Amino acid sequence: MAKTKITVLSNGSLRVDGDFEVVDKDGNNYDLGGRTLVSFCRCGLSANKPFCDGSHKGHFEHVAEAFALPPKK
Repeated sequence: MAKTKITVLSNGSLRVDGDFEVVDKDGNNYDLGGRTLVSFCRCGLSANKPFCDGSHKGHFEHVAEAFALPPKK
């Protein structure tokens, strides 16, 4: 099985690539049409939530730089 990769894009979405499924709050699968790459909205402006439709352009700023999370409590 291929490893799933999530990329946090600067000023944009979360890109998910690999073998995964997306379900709603009730556990129902979204029909991804065979896609192995999707992008999730982080800005809240997409008309296609939870997926990104590019509405963030010029309206969302975040520089994606990796860091270590604090220790678990």
